[in-house]
Amino acid sequence: MDIQENIVNKVAQSGLVTLDPAAFYPAGERVIYDIKGNLFHELILREKDFRDFVKEHDWTQYEGKNVGITCTADAIVPAWAYMLLANRMAPYAREVVFGDQDVLETVLFEKEISKADFEQYRDQRIVLKGCGDNAVPVSAYVELTRKLTPIVKSLMFGEPCSTVPIYKRKD
Repeated sequence: MDIQENIVNKVAQSGLVTLDPAAFYPAGERVIYDIKGNLFHELILREKDFRDFVKEHDWTQYEGKNVGITCTADAIVPAWAYMLLANRMAPYAREVVFGDQDVLETVLFEKEISKADFEQYRDQRIVLKGCGDNAVPVSAYVELTRKLTPIVKSLMFGEPCSTVPIYKRKD
């Protein structure tokens, strides 16, 4: 008897469907714009200086990029300053959000996930893949769980050979 005849792929027979959250990885370069560089002594926003900067800055460098606008200095920055930056970046950038790298990733993933049709997973046993080449924020797993729970038979996290149960519908 051939040894390969005895090998049974139980994972393949399990009926599990693997969904890789990295498939929702948004395209485009990420850039964080820190307004700290526009502050006088990293403390104060001088309106005239800032408005001059906004007029003279080359905003085309944000073409096609995903931009998070933040301030890492311990300073009070008026909302209108962030609004001016967003206004100037918007015609060029793919996406502009207020926040750091984590916020930017969260917004980008949520937008991509919101476009997906999850009906194909109705009544399926789903495994959300736990690791991959692209970093997936926890927020994406939370959003996918929120979207999938009402329609799937079961939801697990990890790999098909080693899963953590998240949800199982009571039939």
